[in-house]
Amino acid sequence: MPTITLDHSMLKYIQEINLVEHEPGLWNNWLTEIGCPVENNDDEHIDIEVFPDRPDLLSHETLAKASRSFLNYKIEDASMDIKKGENTVDVDKSLEEVRPIIMSAIVRGVKTGKNTTDKEKFIQSLMDHQEKLHLTLGRKRKLSSIGVHDLAKIKPPFRVKTVKSSFKFVPLSEKSEMSIAEILNKHPKGIEYSHLMKDVDSFPIILDSEDNVISFPPIINGEQTTVTTETRDFFIDVTGWDERACEACLLLICLALGERGGVIENLEIVFSDKNNIITPNGEPINYRVPEKLIQKILGMELDNSQIKNSITKMGGKLIESRTVTNGPNRAERWSDCVIGEIEHVVSMPRWRSDIMHPIDIVEDIAIGFGYEKLPEQMSSVHLDSVPLKSAQMNRRIRASLRALGLQEVQSLTLSNVRDQFERTRWKTKGKVTNIANPISQEHTILRQYILPSLLQILSANRHQELPQRIYELGHVVNDSKNNYAFSWSCAEVGGGFTAAKGYVQSIMRDLGIAINEVLFEPIEEENGPWLLGRGAKIIVQGVEIGQFGEIDPNVSEKYGLKTPIHGGEFDIKEMNKVASDPLI
Repeated sequence: MPTITLDHSMLKYIQEINLVEHEPGLWNNWLTEIGCPVENNDDEHIDIEVFPDRPDLLSHETLAKASRSFLNYKIEDASMDIKKGENTVDVDKSLEEVRPIIMSAIVRGVKTGKNTTDKEKFIQSLMDHQEKLHLTLGRKRKLSSIGVHDLAKIKPPFRVKTVKSSFKFVPLSEKSEMSIAEILNKHPKGIEYSHLMKDVDSFPIILDSEDNVISFPPIINGEQTTVTTETRDFFIDVTGWDERACEACLLLICLALGERGGVIENLEIVFSDKNNIITPNGEPINYRVPEKLIQKILGMELDNSQIKNSITKMGGKLIESRTVTNGPNRAERWSDCVIGEIEHVVSMPRWRSDIMHPIDIVEDIAIGFGYEKLPEQMSSVHLDSVPLKSAQMNRRIRASLRALGLQEVQSLTLSNVRDQFERTRWKTKGKVTNIANPISQEHTILRQYILPSLLQILSANRHQELPQRIYELGHVVNDSKNNYAFSWSCAEVGGGFTAAKGYVQSIMRDLGIAINEVLFEPIEEENGPWLLGRGAKIIVQGVEIGQFGEIDPNVSEKYGLKTPIHGGEFDIKEMNKVASDPLI
């Protein structure tokens, strides 16, 4: 979850603009109630965690607005007050294949602070907010990216076109011109996000009426439009591939600036080959919520005043409660508004991108009403289910391994060629699935074996007392297809091939496989991590279901391990072919 640090002095300033007193002592409780745990709250700062599904709570301004509703300081409008603007953004047709979604706004007269220190804090907070939106809604700028600019330094109308890699301008934090190619290969931001422009021959550029470069989305802004402590009027651009993400980003930046007294203006986005659009759209979205859905989920009946108050606390509005006149005659889903039944029409802010379904409204009602007030009762809904064969097998395997005294662990499905194949001497099982943009050299492929992950865990805990006995049941990926496997690894004095064989025999017995059906075949030299002559394949009904043995010291030393280790690796898909399930 994203963790943000809020400055009480900034919150106080924002609340003063909105004619409300900031009360730091109340924030611990109300933030916890809406699902934002408070890590620290002192005289100067408050540190909180924000769930990824609430990007509308990632800034001082938006949290201040949410607090006014939840603490009943004032009723907040679910709409955003937007003034009709006179400016336009002309979009060239070439953007369709490069970055097709384009939205913009202008915000004037923003109160950035009382002194230079406050204004500098505002700029840093604005940048932090922007980057958090890039990370969450924007998926690291892939789905959406935001540019915030000093309007006083540019002249509308604006236009967006594509250029070649030789095109030059002065990027942010630079003093001289750089070509697009140089930015992507040499500039820190260009290097970080160059993968977003992979296999692209032309690149998006936003210009003003005098051909000044405003931005090269999604990479970097132009130096000329840099926001300073003197900036009061802002031009905002949002580009990307996902309309919902782009709209949410634009609205949230506008909301933050509007909370500081800014007047928001819309712009007309002009396309040559399709209908023009006006952005931003500040109108709320209405949702139809069946009363029976609220009752089923919350386990109690709420009257209209309770629903109204709960929704109001969450920044929305109950428009009306009415008898359904248009809809199905019989419910097929819980969310269906059936003719003759009661429904509630709820209006929620458009910037609440986390709301996508009536069930999300019910959740907000529950938060606004208070989870502590909900009844403690078992669900009355009867659910019929049949256990999956795969889940049943996994349960039996886990029970068997726990009975052997093994502790379950969970590790990443991500690994690397060195650990998976080079150190363990295993051959690849079909095509290896590579990660296109690995975050580190340790996580470049999806694993085909689990045992290397266990050896890494033992290595990390090699200074702890022995014995250490662990196992993992999880996903492996072969030929780009998911499969289940399990593995164990034990670091213990006196452990070896005999101990490993005993584990195998116990597992086979617990799964209902007769010992006389199990064949052990030796493994050839350097085909796996096993010590020569002390590793074996497990064959049942002609099917190889796994391997086990004593780990070769030459292998374990590569992980920094000196203790004798034994282990095994099993393919659950193959085991399902030979192990019967008594329940299915």
